[in-house]
Amino acid sequence: MGYVFLFLMGFGFAVMGGVTIIAYMNFLPAGLSWGEYFSFILSRIECYFLPIGIVMMSLVISRLPNKLK
Repeated sequence: MGYVFLFLMGFGFAVMGGVTIIAYMNFLPAGLSWGEYFSFILSRIECYFLPIGIVMMSLVISRLPNKLK
């Protein structure tokens, strides 16, 4: 049960971070360059949820018990 909870928590983080990054892409038509966009999302904490979620999901998948594989 703990594996499922951690996987779903990682999935939620990844979705939240991905949606935030895509939402911030609306700044591009407003005149931001790609460099300014990347420096902006690197300064936002909520954008770090995407890599944190991906790492959590991959750790849970790699540590599954052998009987579930």
